[in-house]
Amino acid sequence: MLSFSDFFTICSGKWTIERTYHSMPQGSIERSYTEYQVEPITATDKQQILALSAQAGIKVEVQLTTIQQEDLPGFAISFDTRSETGETVSMSLQALFVPDAYISAESTAIKLPPPVAAQVVTEPQTEVIQGFYLRDEGYSEAGTAVGRFTYQPTRQTLEMTTYYRRSVAVDQMRMVAPNLRLRTIVTYQRPDNVDEIPTIIDLVGFGVEQRSV
Repeated sequence: MLSFSDFFTICSGKWTIERTYHSMPQGSIERSYTEYQVEPITATDKQQILALSAQAGIKVEVQLTTIQQEDLPGFAISFDTRSETGETVSMSLQALFVPDAYISAESTAIKLPPPVAAQVVTEPQTEVIQGFYLRDEGYSEAGTAVGRFTYQPTRQTLEMTTYYRRSVAVDQMRMVAPNLRLRTIVTYQRPDNVDEIPTIIDLVGFGVEQRSV
């Protein structure tokens, strides 16, 4: 079983990814190949991301100088993706994960209702960790992205839910061996009513990720 900080430590390195995407409205299938390079996030990068998060209404209780890697983990990612049709995408981003225990009550960020794929039942004394995750760049839309995350140590699974302007993406990463991860991605249409649970699925993706370095 990997602790919260250990999960991010084992994510570092070079990963090769084979994915299959199913477009639900069109009924089409597309495959892609990706090479990922993942590095630990630096203290300077953390401060920059937290500064961006403050603009989104998220305030962290602790002073930036006291933040430790094991308390607020994250990673820097660069990747190159090639689809079976020959389309290529390259991108770099940084992500920081802030458990709810570090979020100030003064924060104005709204916790929107999660889709069914992201719902987790938590009980007192549970080991499940939940909070906000912050990126300096989004995937489907440019600019800072703010989402929710859940980490389940017994399943060694990190789940990230991102609320874009037009969609809601649920991205799950499960470590099944030190050099092997399973990945699922479910993208919903974002309802016009902010209190409504997303139910219409646009895209479903599956992937196998192997660390080569």
